[in-house]
Amino acid sequence: MNEHIIVTCPGCGVKNRVPINRMNNAPKCGRCKTPLPVPSAGPVVFSDQNFDSLVNSPMPVLVDCWAPWCGPCRMIGPVIEQLAKEFGGQAVIGKLNVDENPLTSQKYGIRSIPTLLFFKNGQLADTLVGAVPGEQIRQKLLSLL
Repeated sequence: MNEHIIVTCPGCGVKNRVPINRMNNAPKCGRCKTPLPVPSAGPVVFSDQNFDSLVNSPMPVLVDCWAPWCGPCRMIGPVIEQLAKEFGGQAVIGKLNVDENPLTSQKYGIRSIPTLLFFKNGQLADTLVGAVPGEQIRQKLLSLL
């Protein structure tokens, strides 16, 4: 899915595939070793297949557990989009569709959506349930940095 980001080197123009969970490790161009700019990408798409590898990041991780039919999920969707851009390179922020990924939903006991899972060093650090204010989500992320 979106486990990698393509970053164009400002020095030589080569496109580099950088794993999302290594974006804060000062990535360098594979050809000329110029430091790569950290893009402010949108939310990562989490799935049953990539969940564990993305959560095991040196950066804090925020996972929005949602479903397309959920009204409150659609309400906080733009907040998640904004936070993904704001914290690009500092945190991994993404979305997990609970209808399409039942294994991860069961593993973390997701019973109500939206549920926000916060991870630090690969471990679940906190959970918020419901359409909480964007500032509350931002503060929680800041506390994990």
